[in-house]
Amino acid sequence: MVNSSVLASRCGDVDVSGIRRVFHLGAKLKDPINLSIGQPDFPVPDAVKEAAQDAIANDHNGYTLTQGIPPLVRRIREHLGADLGWDAGNEDVGVVVTSGTSGALYLLNLALLEPGAEIIIPDPYFVAYPHMATICGGRAVRCDTYPDFRMTAERVAPLITENTRAVLLNSPGNPTGVVMTGEEVDELARLCADKGVLLISDEIYDEFVYSDARNDEGKCPSPCRLPGAHETQCVIRGFGKTYGCTGWRMGYIAGPTWLTDQVAKFQQYTYVCAPAPLQHGCLATFDADISSIVSNYETRRDMVLEKLGGATEVFKPGGAFYCFAKVPEHLGMTGQQFCERCVEENLLVIPGGVFSDRDTHFRLSFAASEDRLARGLEILVRLMSRPGS
Repeated sequence: MVNSSVLASRCGDVDVSGIRRVFHLGAKLKDPINLSIGQPDFPVPDAVKEAAQDAIANDHNGYTLTQGIPPLVRRIREHLGADLGWDAGNEDVGVVVTSGTSGALYLLNLALLEPGAEIIIPDPYFVAYPHMATICGGRAVRCDTYPDFRMTAERVAPLITENTRAVLLNSPGNPTGVVMTGEEVDELARLCADKGVLLISDEIYDEFVYSDARNDEGKCPSPCRLPGAHETQCVIRGFGKTYGCTGWRMGYIAGPTWLTDQVAKFQQYTYVCAPAPLQHGCLATFDADISSIVSNYETRRDMVLEKLGGATEVFKPGGAFYCFAKVPEHLGMTGQQFCERCVEENLLVIPGGVFSDRDTHFRLSFAASEDRLARGLEILVRLMSRPGS
C-alpha cells in the first residue's frame, strides 16, 4: 500500500504558508474585513489588458524563448538603463523574464544554493524566503532588523561567513513597507562587493514608493545604481503588484550573465517560459501611469499611521502597502493570539510570526477600500486600547 512514507524529507521541512491559513479561516467568515491579503485592489490598466487580449487573438500563445520575448527583454533593458544607469547594450548583463518574482527568486536559489551554502535574509522576511533556501538545500540566515526593520551593512556584516553566497535585500519590504535610504543601500552594496558576496535586490515594489521615501530623483533608492553594480548585483522586479495583475505571474531578473545564464537554464527545465500572451501584455506597462494610484495608497498609509499611532508602536512604511504594527505589551498576547481575537471581530490580519522568528507584531494590508480600511482600523484600535481608556 502506498502511503506517506514515499514522501521526500523536504516535505516536512517546509510549512504551509501562515497567510494561506488566514485565507482559509476567512473563507468561513461572512463578508470579513480583509486586511490580510497583499494584493492591489485596483484594476489592471486598460491598455495592458488590451495588449494581452490582442496577443491571444493574434495567436501569440505558444512557447517563447526561455529568456522571454525579445521586445519585452529589450524594453526591460531600456528601462533599467533609464532607471538604474545600466548600459542597455551591455552583453555582460543578462535579463530573464520569469513566472513572477517568486519564480525568479526560486530559480536564483537553485543556481546559488546547495548543502552548506547560506543566504542572508532580513527578519522580518517575505514568507517564501527561508523556505526557498531549504527546498534548494541551503540555509537562510536571518538578519535581525528590529525595531526599525532596516537591513543595514552594520547588521549584515557579522553574519557573513565563508559559506555565504548572497545577501537578499527587500526594499520596499514585505511585511514592513520600510524603504532603505540611498546611503544605507550603498553601504550594503559596498560591503557585499568587498566580501565577494552577491547582493540580490528584490524590488518588487519599486514603483510603490511614497513621496517621503523617494530619493532626490523621485525614485526608489536602489543599491543597483552604484557604478559597476551590474557586475556584483542582480535586481528582481515584477509587474503584478505594480499593475494589479498578480495572477499573471510575471517578473524578471537582471544581472551578470554568468548568473542569468544559469537562471535561464533552470527555467528551461522548470517553468519553460513565462506565459506568452502576458509577456506581450506587460510590454504595455512601461507606458502606464500609476502615479495617482500610488498617491491614493499614500493617503491610506497616512490614515493607518494616524489611527494606529496612538494605540501601539508603528514604524512608518515608505512603500508597498503594508504596516507591521506591534501588539501592545499590556495585552499579554502573541501576534497569533491577537489575530485570532481579530477573527472574532470579523477582521483578518496576519500574525507577525508568519514573517519572523518573533511573534510580537501583526501585518495589515491597506490594499482595501478606504471604507473597509477605516472600519478595520476602528476594530484594531478598540482591541488594542487599555481597559477603561
